[in-house]
Amino acid sequence: MEHLTKDTFIKKVFNFEKNKDWKFEGELPCVIDFYADWCGPCKMVAPVLEELSEKYDGKLNIYKVDTEDQQELAAAFGIRSIPSILFCPKEDKPQMAQGALPKDSLVKAFKDILNVE
Repeated sequence: MEHLTKDTFIKKVFNFEKNKDWKFEGELPCVIDFYADWCGPCKMVAPVLEELSEKYDGKLNIYKVDTEDQQELAAAFGIRSIPSILFCPKEDKPQMAQGALPKDSLVKAFKDILNVE
């Protein structure tokens, strides 16, 4: 699972400096986990995302953003609570979910929001 910085986020997900309206830059739909090292629920969701990133390899990308390290990115998305998980479909608007989602909810979101099974 790749950790994104502002620069890699702009290349792979959304260039929020250039575009006001959402324009997805990626090849595959993606999921972005906004987290922090001190956050308990983030630690619960991390291994689940790790497992799913292997299971869905080649179908979607799962990225992580450390909100402590990447405060500008967190601010650009108005992250108020963590974990916050951003689901980015290829053709549609992204959707944000808050809290440590259980595995079955993540799998359902992959299917419903990202059209990935």
